[in-house]
Amino acid sequence: MSWAIMNVGFYIIIFQFTNEIGAQTGWGKYEFFVFLATTWIINSIIQTFFMPNAQEFSELIRTGNFDFALLKPIDTQFIISFPRIDWSSLSTCMMGIGLLSYSLYQLMVVADVPLVLAWPVLFLYPLYLVCGVAIMYSVMISLAATSVWFGRNQTLYNFWFYLTNFSRYPMEIYKTGWGMGLWIAFTFFIPVLLVVNIPARFLARPLDGMTSADWQLAAFALCASIGSLFVSRRIFKRALRSYRSASS
Repeated sequence: MSWAIMNVGFYIIIFQFTNEIGAQTGWGKYEFFVFLATTWIINSIIQTFFMPNAQEFSELIRTGNFDFALLKPIDTQFIISFPRIDWSSLSTCMMGIGLLSYSLYQLMVVADVPLVLAWPVLFLYPLYLVCGVAIMYSVMISLAATSVWFGRNQTLYNFWFYLTNFSRYPMEIYKTGWGMGLWIAFTFFIPVLLVVNIPARFLARPLDGMTSADWQLAAFALCASIGSLFVSRRIFKRALRSYRSASS
């Protein structure tokens, strides 16, 4: 609760001095709070289902307990990804849903020009939440797989947090100066900028205001989520072929 209050309070202070995050981006106060709530929801799902297990992977490699996972008659990546669930992390998801509901109320009821949610949004928003989770999971499992080569890779999890920090802000703020390089890298090569931007954009903006470029980016996000899962699967399988058990 303290973390959520400080997070929201920080942006309330920012919006006392500006009307938008990024000039002429359309991310006003409550539009950005929809964005922030979406970030919380996706990160909460990752931290509940995947983060504890990815952190444990390097320890399984170091101690040799990974041998027992390989012997089980079930897909190794599946059993590595889902042995434990951290239910307490879902509290962030609940706060995200609360912030999302409040922000949408402000946009749809209180705003001078009320937002009208088209019915396709009810399908598109959860679909792109799933896509965002898939991209985040792919980045995480790829980093976890490097434990096979590096043994202990706790510093790479810090790298994962730094990397995904870029997804916490609207992609429009990167489209200037040297930030354009970051926009290209984290949109088309490591597509973390698509994780929150696409679902939040569908929910916080009128659907009929979407440009052809927005729709193309949304189509690319679907392809990127499938491609990310495919690449991370190949990395994991390649890591397994390099694995030497604790007895070797």
